[in-house]
Amino acid sequence: MTQSASRAVIVQPGGGFDKVGFGERPVPEPGPGEITVRLRANSLNYHDYAVVSGLWGPSEPRVPMSDGAGEVEAVGPGVEAFAIGDRVVSTFFPTWLDGTPQVEGFATVPGDGIDGYARERVTAPATAFTRAPRGWDHAEAATLTTAALTAWRALHADAGLKSGDVVLVQGTGGVSLFALQFAKAAGATVIATSSSDAKLERLRGLGADHLINYRADPAWGATAKRLTGGRGVDHVLDVAGPGTLEQSMEAVRVAGHISVIGILTGVAGPLPLVPALIRQIRLQGVLVGSRSQQIAMIRGIDACGLRPVVDSVYPLAEIVDAFRHQESNRHFGKICIQI
Repeated sequence: MTQSASRAVIVQPGGGFDKVGFGERPVPEPGPGEITVRLRANSLNYHDYAVVSGLWGPSEPRVPMSDGAGEVEAVGPGVEAFAIGDRVVSTFFPTWLDGTPQVEGFATVPGDGIDGYARERVTAPATAFTRAPRGWDHAEAATLTTAALTAWRALHADAGLKSGDVVLVQGTGGVSLFALQFAKAAGATVIATSSSDAKLERLRGLGADHLINYRADPAWGATAKRLTGGRGVDHVLDVAGPGTLEQSMEAVRVAGHISVIGILTGVAGPLPLVPALIRQIRLQGVLVGSRSQQIAMIRGIDACGLRPVVDSVYPLAEIVDAFRHQESNRHFGKICIQI
């Protein structure tokens, strides 16, 4: 089998912005069941930041980035799902194709346990990609792999979102913005929180029905419950973790659903068991989703015409600058990389 080489970003063991450089990775011709993709874009997530910044640095030289979008350049024997020229987007768990969660941790995740997509070309199993939404550019498509699928799974696969439900989203990160858009597309009412009045107004522009500044209103859970007439919200997407979980429990209705998604306020903290028990709250840990869920999400996107919120696009050579922008928390929406 012949192979060529691809320019790639490489993070050295331990991570850290000072350990980010460029090198090459081989690109073999696709074998049975494989495709070669000319990558065109990535998008940044907190998980990618943790790997590159050194918070969860790699144990060996690693090509970062879980989210990759581009077009099919070559197709191996037996591949029928894709043809040369198809626009595709990567999956977060290349081996979790369908059904209940099949993986634990990040050992199989591109950009963490295996090399990711901050490179020009890659050969991989065809099942590591899905088609991209119709009419989306590559940067837009690259926002789907992690943030969008997390929001879609939380609302549709886990929570069974229905028209008329009330959804609470926290902040203005990628998961929360996609959750707002997916919820509104399904006919739900959305309560949005942020510490910035300016960002809250932008959330209003995306369709948020009620806005709460959690810095000005630390008891925002009770406020959210009052906004529902005292019933409580149906679904909360909790992206911050131990620092917000108590208020999320205050906001949710009896037998309501809380998606435990993020760790922005830490990885451990007290769990208020009494309200969880007496109100029979469902707490569901969410770690992205399966390939079949991604296919369903893209089908839904094609049907409703939703477009992602992209904050900025950086060239691949400025990937560290992109992460520093993410670190500043000044962005609104997804930060993308053009390859």
